[in-house]
Amino acid sequence: QTPGRACPGGGLHVVPLCGPELISCRRRAEHSFIFMVPVTRCLLPSPPPPDPFSSLTRSLFSRKQKDPRPMVQSAPGWKLFGKVPLRENAQKDSKTIQQEYEARMGKAANPPSQSQHGRRKNLEFEPLSTTALILEDRPANLPAKSAEEAQRHRQEYDEMVAEAKKRELKEAQRKKKLMKERFKQEESIANAMVIWNTEILPNWENMRHTRRVRELWWQGLPPSVRGKVWSLAIGNELNITHELYEIFLSRAKERWRSLSETGSENDAEASLADRESSLDLIKLDISRTFPSLFIFQKGGPYHDLLHSVLGAYTCYRPDVGYVQGMSFIAAVLILNLEEADAFIAFANLLNKPCQMAFFRVDHDLMLKYFAAFEVFFEENLPRLFGHFKSSNLTPDLYLIDWIFTLYSKSLPLDLACRVWDVFCRDGEEYLFRTGLGILRLYEEVLLQMDFIHIAQFLTRLPEDIVPEKLFGCIAAVQMLSGNKKWVQVNTVMLKDLKGKRNINFKNLSF
Repeated sequence: QTPGRACPGGGLHVVPLCGPELISCRRRAEHSFIFMVPVTRCLLPSPPPPDPFSSLTRSLFSRKQKDPRPMVQSAPGWKLFGKVPLRENAQKDSKTIQQEYEARMGKAANPPSQSQHGRRKNLEFEPLSTTALILEDRPANLPAKSAEEAQRHRQEYDEMVAEAKKRELKEAQRKKKLMKERFKQEESIANAMVIWNTEILPNWENMRHTRRVRELWWQGLPPSVRGKVWSLAIGNELNITHELYEIFLSRAKERWRSLSETGSENDAEASLADRESSLDLIKLDISRTFPSLFIFQKGGPYHDLLHSVLGAYTCYRPDVGYVQGMSFIAAVLILNLEEADAFIAFANLLNKPCQMAFFRVDHDLMLKYFAAFEVFFEENLPRLFGHFKSSNLTPDLYLIDWIFTLYSKSLPLDLACRVWDVFCRDGEEYLFRTGLGILRLYEEVLLQMDFIHIAQFLTRLPEDIVPEKLFGCIAAVQMLSGNKKWVQVNTVMLKDLKGKRNINFKNLSF
């Protein structure tokens, strides 16, 4: 029903409300009804030349006789029952007209605020759609409702309004809570950034091991200082300089150019390091690195940088070469550091004992880490540990993917960066503690799964992990077995496990 058109059973009934005015159309019906149509205020075109009989049509109103000619306003205003209010002055803006109308209706004392024309200031407490509902009685020319029927309609109306208001209040409160949490988080990051820049970083060596700094570190590093803190925490024991990086990068480019011209990389006698450091393999892995971000793929802003860092490393460490999973680690560093600094951090990080054992595929050392992990697994999660044992699920099925990529592939990127924050503080122990935290978080879910589903779940973790819940589970993990810490347990594992079992590492993929 269009505003201004008469309805079948009668005229138009205008009900002024707070917010946009609504027109309720009375019609002949047995039951009451609720009907709302917003009235649009607009400026109509200038009227035609005056008609000598127009005064008669304006002064008369009949429900049965209607003038077929459309009524035209000479000035903006409300058109009620075909009568146009007289305007002595020139055209006024809509705000002035609104105020004059409300003054006539006795509302001039409390004019609507500016926010009522757009979004309500108190939306979460006064939802517009519920406060604007109208319950109409039956028209006077129809038989009156019975008391029972009127009461039933009133009850249905009240229930409808209450339910609608409840839904809108709940949604508004949810949004308000999210906004408060976001504001609180942004304020916390801003305060932490000031502390890191003005107090901690200028006195790094003296403050890095203090309790206050460790607590701030656990809460997550501000993105603006994350790369700097990572670089300082990882260190540069290899004494790599920017000039040395440029040298190895030049060698990598020359090597790739030579390989593309001669095709020697396809030679059957080529060494394993040569094959794994080939341009094709690195290009393939780069295309699969954080594909949802579209920044490391060909044509992306970081494609060439990642290609350069990985290529330079294969020349710097030909004994290691390129191994799948390296691209994720290098990509995270590139997102937080300049190119040369990212290479320095990358080379030193891969030189740590745990990373070197995995990327050189040292079976004995890898078994040692898996065995140490199982000791703390049984200590912290005995039920889940027993379920994994009965399902013949060994740690290598899920830990290899987590350790090779330092969780950057398994977890959302922002969450993985927070794991990296504490990993740079605590070292390799925190990698395995994080793994136990993930198992603790999903313990009840995993207890209901069989071998296949557990393996699939742990290699493709849910994307909606709540950071507070995950880090709460990680904090609850105790890295003590009896009175022995991680380092002590780790050092006694190798001799007990040599030759005990073998793991097939040939077909690893990431």
